[in-house]
Formats: sequence, C-alpha cells, structure tokens
Amino acid sequence: MAEIGRIRVAKDKAELVKALTSADSGTGPFQTFADVIVFAAALGAKHKKRVPLGEIAKREPAPIRVEHFNSMGHDRVIKLLGCTETQNIKILSPLEEGFDVQRNEIFEEYANGGLEILQVELRGAVDYTERILLLLSYERSNREIQEEEFNLTKFLS
Repeated sequence: MAEIGRIRVAKDKAELVKALTSADSGTGPFQTFADVIVFAAALGAKHKKRVPLGEIAKREPAPIRVEHFNSMGHDRVIKLLGCTETQNIKILSPLEEGFDVQRNEIFEEYANGGLEILQVELRGAVDYTERILLLLSYERSNREIQEEEFNLTKFLS
C-alpha cells in the first residue's frame, strides 16, 4: 500500500536512483531524486511497464514527500498517469484521500517499471548521461520513422 504523502522507491532500485543524481558530488544527469523518479515514470508509462515495488528503500532515497514533486511542477505527471491509467477523472479530486494514495501508487509503479528499463539500458555504462542521451535520441528518431511510415497526408490533395 502506498504511503500517504510520500513517493517510495523499490529497495532494489535505490542504488540506481542515487547513481543517476548529481547530489553529493555525484555525476548523474539529474539534480534530485524526484527528477529521476519522474523521468523513470514517464519512461515506464511510454513502454506501458508498471511494476509493483516490493521491498521499499528506507534510506537514500527515503520516501520523497509529494510536496517536493508539487513544488517542482511534477505533480502534473502524477495526476496525468493516474487519470489515464484509471480512465476516471475523479481521481484528480483533492478532497478524497483514497485517490491521492491510488495516484501515488500508480506513479510509483510506473517509475519502478521505468527504472527496470534504465537498469537494462545503463548496464555497463560508464557515463549515464551519455547513455540516456543516446536512449532519448533513439526514441526520437524511432518516433520520426514511425510517423513517416504512417503519414498518409501526402496522398491528400
């Protein structure tokens, strides 16, 4: 069950999350743990990979307060994933505590799925920033190729 007001990280992904940040003189491409989690959730959602957390990391990174995500504008991602996953606009209601918990759990599971993808993609990498840029570049070029293949507007006169 999701912790009210906090976003949790699976224990088996904690080291990866730490390695992806530039905090504490790290060399990762993200400034905060929250940035890593949001990126991973977006990646998990793109690949439709939602994975339950299992054992939760208790320290580094400890569960992150939702207010931290809100202050950075990342709450939109949490709400969007909750809404699209449940197909229920009522999940956006701030008045119902159960919806907060459900939104956070959906977000955590997509982030965990995205972190699994990153574990595979970053295996053996020395520079995570470069590898992530390559991953993003591939995704972008792959999307452009798909759009070209299915773009039938050129046949319209």
